[in-house]
Amino acid sequence: MNIIVKNIPNSITCMNIAAGCVAVICAFRAGDPLWGLDGYSWASIFIGIAAVMDFMDGFAARLLGAYSDLGKELDSLCDGVSFGVAPAMMLFNYIQECAPENWMAWFSLLIPVAGVLRLAKFNIDTRQTTSFIGLPIPANAIFWIGFVALCRNSAEPMLNWYLLLPIILFESWLMVSPLKLFSLKFKSFGWKGNQFRWLLIATTVLLLVFMQVPGLMWVIVAYIFYGLLQNKD
Repeated sequence: MNIIVKNIPNSITCMNIAAGCVAVICAFRAGDPLWGLDGYSWASIFIGIAAVMDFMDGFAARLLGAYSDLGKELDSLCDGVSFGVAPAMMLFNYIQECAPENWMAWFSLLIPVAGVLRLAKFNIDTRQTTSFIGLPIPANAIFWIGFVALCRNSAEPMLNWYLLLPIILFESWLMVSPLKLFSLKFKSFGWKGNQFRWLLIATTVLLLVFMQVPGLMWVIVAYIFYGLLQNKD
C-alpha cells in the first residue's frame, strides 16, 4: 500500500489531538471573548471537531483498509487528551472561575485518569467490537460539555459538594465500570435490533431543540438509561 494512503487515517487522528489541545487552551480562557464567542463555547466546538476527526479516522481506515497497531494506539492517546483532559479543564476552570478557593476543582482530574484507564482497558478487551463495556470516553466529553453549559445557564453556581462531587465520582466510575452499552454502529436501518439506537437519536434531537447545549448532558443520561433497558431485555 502506498505510504501516503496508509497514513491518511493517522493524519486525521492527529487532527483529533490538535483540536483537543486547542480546546484545552480555550478552556483556560473560559470567560474571555474570542472571535465572537467565549472560551467555553470554543472549547466545546473544538471537542466537537475532535469527535468528528475521531469518527473520520475510523471511517478512512475501513474505506482504505489501512488498519494498523500504530493507528489503534495513536487513536487512544488522542482521545485521552480530547475527551478526557479537555472537558476536565472546562470543569476545572468553571469551578475556579466561580470559587477560586473551592477544593472540588481538583477532583476534575479524576475525569482524564478514569478516561485513560478506560481506553487502556478497551485496547486489550476483545469483547468490545460491537458494544461497549463502560461509558465511552467521547460520551464522557459530551456529558461535561452539557453539564458546564447547564451550570453557566443557572442563576446560582452548582458548586455544592454534595451535588458536584458525586457526579464527578459517578461519571468517572462509569468509564471503568462493567456496564454494557450499545454502540451507534448500524448493521441495518430497520427498527428491530436498532430500537434503542433510534430512540437515542430521537431523544438527542428533541433535547437539543428544546435545551440546546445543556441538553447534551441529558443525552448521555438517556444513553445510559437506554443501555440499562437493553441489558434488561
